Amino acid sequence: MASTPPGARKRKLECMIDQATYDDFAKACSRKGFAPQVILEQAMRKFSQTGQV
Repeated sequence: MASTPPGARKRKLECMIDQATYDDFAKACSRKGFAPQVILEQAMRKFSQTGQV
């Protein structure tokens, strides 16, 4: 019987963000049907690879 690979390790991110900016971001994610953490993970991955936002 094959074992399943371990899940991705998650890290809690704590940072200070302006409330209005966060609210706009959360609303935009909700309208598009995305989870905010998925968008942030993709943005971080892109920045790590290319150095651009």
